[in-house]
Amino acid sequence: MSTTTFSVEFFPPKDSGGEERLWSATEHLRELHPDFISVTYGAGGSTRDRTIRITKEITERTGIDTVAHLTCVGSTRSELEEILHQYHGAGIKSILALRGDPSSGPSAPWVSTPGGLDHADQLVELAAATGKFTIGVAAFPDGHPASGGNLDGDVDVLLRKESLGATFATTQFFFESAKWIDLVNRLAAKGSSLPIIAGILPITNLKQMKRMAELSGTPVPAKIESAFLALGDNPEDVTKLGVELATHLCQELLDAGVPGLHFYTMNTASATLEIARNLGLDNRAAR
Repeated sequence: MSTTTFSVEFFPPKDSGGEERLWSATEHLRELHPDFISVTYGAGGSTRDRTIRITKEITERTGIDTVAHLTCVGSTRSELEEILHQYHGAGIKSILALRGDPSSGPSAPWVSTPGGLDHADQLVELAAATGKFTIGVAAFPDGHPASGGNLDGDVDVLLRKESLGATFATTQFFFESAKWIDLVNRLAAKGSSLPIIAGILPITNLKQMKRMAELSGTPVPAKIESAFLALGDNPEDVTKLGVELATHLCQELLDAGVPGLHFYTMNTASATLEIARNLGLDNRAAR
């Protein structure tokens, strides 16, 4: 990637009210000309059909490239092949291939689906065999929750996914630029050319921060947690600090040569818009 990309992520809404909020956020963020929009996925049909529909509709409404998530959870190989076929039929050209988390959380033991896949590299291989998709994967600056802190092992997993056809990675959200830099350096030392797009979660809600950190296995640095706790329950102050911290993190990453910034929007637009303006990204031209 010759220039830094900007992208946003949504999740499929559960009801008509949530869908209205999604389309409002999409319209507001559209003015930033994101390079792509990704849509998350629930296994076992919980949001799968909505992912396909919403991803297709975003493309039709905005003309912006979309990336649909796909996980191994709760599906057989043949079911995953059918989902890929549906994605292709819906005009989706890029997927994010993920193992997915057990229902009890990312650190829980993995439970295999009979006839299914157990690792994301198998899903990369399955998708690559179709010849129909650009394939992205996940990366973990703080380490994969199930790897026990084995960062070199995490790098080896990324290298295998790259060898099987992955052409970019998007990170789990993180709070310290040094973690991203370390991951990129570890990959480069082993000859990787995989672009590592940084996933950014603007903190606008203390409960959300703790819940997301718990679900992802991402530790919240003590100084950041203390700074938020000192604000009490004032939502305006929390949002202001969250935007300031995310802006600072993004600027450090841009200075370090990050190939892309990917915002976990939680289906809202205001925080991402403000960060983009702080960084001067609101003047981006459409590509």
